[in-house]
Amino acid sequence: MFDPSTRILVVDDMMTMRKLVSKVCKELGFTDFTEAADGVKAWEALTNANPPIGLIISDWNMPNCTGLDFLKRVRGDGRYKGLPFLMVTAEAEGHQVAEAVKSGVDNYVIKPFDKDTLKSKLEAVYAKLAK
Repeated sequence: MFDPSTRILVVDDMMTMRKLVSKVCKELGFTDFTEAADGVKAWEALTNANPPIGLIISDWNMPNCTGLDFLKRVRGDGRYKGLPFLMVTAEAEGHQVAEAVKSGVDNYVIKPFDKDTLKSKLEAVYAKLAK
């Protein structure tokens, strides 16, 4: 599993959802969080982070820059192309999942979710990266 000190960037336009994701991650032992309300702010947070971001958990539907557009920007930048990226969203249609996978998402969580679901998805992302 990821080191508990891994800095997590939580991206969602709803503050309550950012707090919920952070709360569940805290319950899983994580301690370092940065939050952003959309993909534009997330990009700023990512590029200015010190220490660097080690994991991104992002919503899909947001104003200004969607989670998918943010993912594509992250994957298109050599500095971040290997950064673990988990999409958390209400979008569950097959073509949307396929588009996120094609764009390089490491895993996908459908809202609503619970602690065990998030934990298993994070473990799967970690296992994929450890190969």
